[in-house]
Amino acid sequence: MSSTDQTSADQAGDAGQVVADYWAAAEARDWAAFGALLAGDVVYEVPQTRERVSGREAYVRFNAEGFPGGWHLAVTRIVSQDRAAVSMIEFSEGGSSQTGLCVFDLDEGGRIVRITDFWPDPYEPPAGRAHLAGRY
Repeated sequence: MSSTDQTSADQAGDAGQVVADYWAAAEARDWAAFGALLAGDVVYEVPQTRERVSGREAYVRFNAEGFPGGWHLAVTRIVSQDRAAVSMIEFSEGGSSQTGLCVFDLDEGGRIVRITDFWPDPYEPPAGRAHLAGRY
């Protein structure tokens, strides 16, 4: 890696560490720290529900309001390269759990600009969060 490439990588931060910080902030419900990791124009998509959320404020709200309750998550694995990372998590609530895969893209400043969240089975989103996301 040339010194110019290394400087760019240092400025952008490590994608794997950004994703680890993202999940730690989500688990802690620290929405300020969570939002600080996102680009202003972040786009979040869930192919199974066809939901799309655009923008930092809307995405933080989607998480803070759209997932009430006593859920927890544990990171199983994070794989990253350059400005991209994939994580595998165990999401649990009320005695049941499921595995999720999440693909992240970071911008040149090291902020998360795109998130695609994959869950094992298609499902309809809860009616209580319809006002928080559009459908595609």
